[in-house]
Amino acid sequence: MGLTAELARRLAGLRVDDPGEAALAQATRLTLDGLAVAVAGAGHEPVRLLWQVCRELAGAGNASVIGHAARCAPDVAAYVNGAAMHVLDYEAMWSPATHATSTTLPAVLALAEQRGANGRDVLRALVAGVEVQGRLRVASGEYESIQLRFHPPGAVGPLGAAAAAGVLIGLDAARIAHALGIAASRTGTLMANVGTMTKCLHCGLAARHGVEAALLAESGFTANPDILETARGYAQSLYPQWDPSTFAAFGAPWRIVDPGYAVKLFPCQYGTHFAINAALDLAARLPDAAAIRRVTLTTPEMPYVDKPQPRDGLDGKFSFQYVTACALLDRRVGIDSFSNERRFAPDIAQMLARIEVVRDAAIPGSFEHMHVSIEAELANGERVSARCDKPRGYVGTPLPEADHLLKVRDCLALGPVPAHAPAIIDACQRLAELDGAGVAQLMGWLRG
Repeated sequence: MGLTAELARRLAGLRVDDPGEAALAQATRLTLDGLAVAVAGAGHEPVRLLWQVCRELAGAGNASVIGHAARCAPDVAAYVNGAAMHVLDYEAMWSPATHATSTTLPAVLALAEQRGANGRDVLRALVAGVEVQGRLRVASGEYESIQLRFHPPGAVGPLGAAAAAGVLIGLDAARIAHALGIAASRTGTLMANVGTMTKCLHCGLAARHGVEAALLAESGFTANPDILETARGYAQSLYPQWDPSTFAAFGAPWRIVDPGYAVKLFPCQYGTHFAINAALDLAARLPDAAAIRRVTLTTPEMPYVDKPQPRDGLDGKFSFQYVTACALLDRRVGIDSFSNERRFAPDIAQMLARIEVVRDAAIPGSFEHMHVSIEAELANGERVSARCDKPRGYVGTPLPEADHLLKVRDCLALGPVPAHAPAIIDACQRLAELDGAGVAQLMGWLRG
């Protein structure tokens, strides 16, 4: 049996209780995080523009569009909700790096509404989709950002979403193999669009492609059933260093548990979190940012986040220099830090002119092993320094629930109906207990 067929067999045989309680608990928390971030992102310009276009093409359906008081076909809902879940760059981070929530959860929830699936089925499908994406990322051999040929969620997300969707709607192994084959022809996203509105489409499209692939396969639509391993197939076309051995360990301990994921505490590219933590540590020891004459950041080779003058607030999410300026001046980095108003404020402009990034090739470029150092030279000649080796909440160091709920509540407060926030949190935390009507009610609150 080939790799694709074996993977499809395992997915098709995944029973409701197979993930185990640890995996279901991690999936529950991930769902709460993802939905809260989607609520906060739904009102942002890229998502509003996307929905403005999509609602003309959406057609009838019963899948909810988060934050827009609308329902439509499940593939369109997955598309828009996936973009909303990613647009802030605030969703969980994985090892190896990818965005597995916005590519999978919107697909699962859209089909759950259509099929009346219960919460436990949602969690099982989410665990499966995350597992597939994690195994694909390991097999790719691309751990450091400088190695990336494609933006990871666009390369692994469509297959993970297709796997999750196939599990949710109960496809047999043959149809799951075809769903994976269909989704594989929807892969590939360009790193050059990181820092633009288009980046959030990488995740939204992955979710949409997963829904479509599963529904097409269910209808009898076919693809190459050996797509992962065949000549000119997925692995050969995307990953020159492909090593499929990781798939032998598919399943418990599920990757949603081991190594798990990192809850983001800042809405920006994850490598910049190292700079933010170091800058906040340093700022706490300074009486006033005005005393800073010069700042030196020492970072790994990450050229796509070395941006001395980001184009706008959105581009600032991918700038070591910009996030450092915000942390030093405001002693916080939040959603509003990336508005154009803040980006072009005079004090930010002045601070950016004082910050220099020094790339050190000796520092590993993977989130698992990197660090960032900061040194500030003050007006009186004194030098103050700090270093971050791991941001709070990193993979393997779970964030306390109380701290996570602070983030969740902040995000839900930005939604259309903040009064629903307590009910949304409660329903997400009890997702494994919800029947189909309970899942539908949760999505209704999220629509506002």
